[in-house]
Amino acid sequence: MKLPREVPVMTLPNATLFPQALLPLYIFEKRYRQMLTDSLESTRMFSIAMQKPGRTRETPSSIAGLGLIRVSVGHNDGTSHLILQGIARVELEETVRYKPYRVQRIRPLEAPPFNDVVVEALVAKVRELLEERVDLGLPFPFPFVSSTSSKPVEKAPPGFSPKDVLDYLDKLTEPDQVADLVSCAVLSGPVERQTILETVPVEARLKHLIHFLMAEIKRQRKDKNR
Repeated sequence: MKLPREVPVMTLPNATLFPQALLPLYIFEKRYRQMLTDSLESTRMFSIAMQKPGRTRETPSSIAGLGLIRVSVGHNDGTSHLILQGIARVELEETVRYKPYRVQRIRPLEAPPFNDVVVEALVAKVRELLEERVDLGLPFPFPFVSSTSSKPVEKAPPGFSPKDVLDYLDKLTEPDQVADLVSCAVLSGPVERQTILETVPVEARLKHLIHFLMAEIKRQRKDKNR
């Protein structure tokens, strides 16, 4: 898929769009309504960037997710609901314009080659920690995602258990997908999620994920022993 050199940027608090993940959005601000209209008439792509913490003015993080509009439903009041699918990590470069909405140049970020043996061991550790989460009854706090689904699932529906989610994630064959989609499914902290998004090398990304999972499990066990 050919990526545009410039894209609209939507800056949201605590929002992270991972490659392959599905993000439901409600578009109501006038500037973003115009952005959506323009996007649908062109590439159907725009970027989601997390607002930098502690900033009062709109300041997007430099590493963001580029998304493709899969579904868009407009309403009579001019608002819309849409599903955005992440397609790439990107670095936001210079700003082309600020109004009526922000447009920036982007640079796609691709993971460098990795050591297969090391990464295989890291993926196995992630799988082990996910089983521990299930045994401890920890939830999957963010929408469960699938590259083939047309709808995000905000919580496991009846008959769809965390074990089912675990089995799905276990079928992922690409280590970078494991790192991204597991992070999307289980990490609730925006800082943790942004850390994973900003980490391009697969080995480092998996190590961050393992660290976050181990810390969460440790907290949960400590709380249970009180």
